[in-house]
Amino acid sequence: MRKFLLGILVSLVCFFGYEYFKNQFQENENLLQASNLIEKEIKNVSKLVVSEGSYAKVYTYENTESFVFKFLLARKKALIVVNAKANVSYDLRKMKYEVDAEQKTLRITHIPDPELHINPDIKYYDVTQDYLNQFDAKDYNKIKGKINSDLRDQIKNSVLMKNAENRLIAELQKLFVLTSSMGWTLQYNQENFLTAEDLKNLNL
Repeated sequence: MRKFLLGILVSLVCFFGYEYFKNQFQENENLLQASNLIEKEIKNVSKLVVSEGSYAKVYTYENTESFVFKFLLARKKALIVVNAKANVSYDLRKMKYEVDAEQKTLRITHIPDPELHINPDIKYYDVTQDYLNQFDAKDYNKIKGKINSDLRDQIKNSVLMKNAENRLIAELQKLFVLTSSMGWTLQYNQENFLTAEDLKNLNL
């Protein structure tokens, strides 16, 4: 009888031990699969999030040089028409993150700054120049630099930047939906996001 009871006890210990290690293994495997799925989704959204815009502007350039003790003046001027394409992007391949499987948390530690690219098409009209003051490469480079600087300032204060930020938030909301569906937490700057709407108040 004693041997019979001892056999049952040993069998129960083995059974529960097997179940415990089986559950531990399955839990670790599930965490690994979840981590891999999150990493895969991050790679899927690691594309350039782009907003594009077109701009047209007209500039007048004029320059006067003086000679012979300022008694002789030589002028050059031009009407400049600029049509520019601009795009704002976030390269999410530069985003830094940590996947904490134990805490079931995806921590975004760094979001790259927006990148602004401007491609101006510059055309010159009504170009007039005196013999002693003619347009050269230095003038054209100076004009192009001024135009690029002016457009950059204008675009930074335009709706184009906000549109790009909204596109970024839309990509991050995809990560939130995925992590939330698996019972994970999305975190940025030590702040947990409880709903997709919370991301709209993201402080970049």
